[in-house]
Amino acid sequence: MGSSNGLVEMEVSKIRIDERRGEQVIVLKERSGNRMLPIIIGISEVTAIKMKISGIQPPRPLTHDLLRETITTLKAKLTRVIINKLEFNTFFASLVLQTQEGAAVEVDARPSDSIALALRADAPIFVAEDVLDQVASSYGL
Repeated sequence: MGSSNGLVEMEVSKIRIDERRGEQVIVLKERSGNRMLPIIIGISEVTAIKMKISGIQPPRPLTHDLLRETITTLKAKLTRVIINKLEFNTFFASLVLQTQEGAAVEVDARPSDSIALALRADAPIFVAEDVLDQVASSYGL
């Protein structure tokens, strides 16, 4: 799909532990290229993402399942997730929802929650081109 409107479609590439810092990192990879985006995420989001990728169905809905179910029950749809800003080493994201009436609504969200929800809703994950550029320059890529 490449980039449209300065957005690049990404997919979950891997989840790893940064041994030096003891943090979980989810790595997004460009769908039609080689750029990567590492994002530090919390253990509950890692668990939620790993469960979905592994096809494990929890006996009761986890937070991200609950949110997906709420969106669906309200007859809305998660159309995409956009990681749209990097400020002071913190990523920002938006959930883009389409209401029953067809209006597009953006909701501020953490990237980790956004990714966990996107996987549950089969919604594409996008990263703003300028965020990828910022990360590339800070990592010297």
